[in-house]
Amino acid sequence: MTLEKMRIFGNPNIGVYIFANNKVALVPPQSDSEVKRKLISNLGVEVIECRVADTNLIGVLVAGNDSGLLLPRIAKEDEVEHLRSLGLNVRVLHTNFTALGNVVLTNNKNAVIHPETHERDIDTIKKVLGVSNVVKRDIGRFTTVGSVAVVNDVGGLIHPDVSDSEIREVSKIMNVNLDVGTVNFGVAFIKTGLVANNYGAVVGERTTGPEIMRIMKALNIGGQ
Repeated sequence: MTLEKMRIFGNPNIGVYIFANNKVALVPPQSDSEVKRKLISNLGVEVIECRVADTNLIGVLVAGNDSGLLLPRIAKEDEVEHLRSLGLNVRVLHTNFTALGNVVLTNNKNAVIHPETHERDIDTIKKVLGVSNVVKRDIGRFTTVGSVAVVNDVGGLIHPDVSDSEIREVSKIMNVNLDVGTVNFGVAFIKTGLVANNYGAVVGERTTGPEIMRIMKALNIGGQ
């Protein structure tokens, strides 16, 4: 497992623009070759160019894991069909939320979702993600649970304001050990500056050495 710094469109908030699981990374069109190289090298994935809802905000709008991808109701039909044509299991979630990447925290084991998610959506989320346990709750009083942490199947990094007791609770739900940290020189909303899977990670270019050490340890990168 490896980790590198990067930026996309000159921006260190890489998690806003990129979604990744253990198989693919979704990036906006016109992403430069260095972005693609680092994703392939560090995450071991196929890189796919796409847009969601006519925007480049893929990381904000898409939630998912290796089993499937959840796209918001504002996704265009041709965008959905493009991803399906590549063999991806894609489902449009017809919920009031559109920033699904910020309201769903998942790995290949379980998921935590925004506490106001409608009950009818839970079965869909379970089916698409292939997980048995989907828990509605906030994390550290943040309802945008997908924005405050990044998890893979071996660990995770979470917002530093989350209490020890909550970290234990969320760790139990996700079935991994979580640790606190920041990205991009003190940004606490982890997802904005970190894209990771079971094989490695990329971080925003402003992320410091001490932050990188915590990330590597939390995600068990490089045999930490």
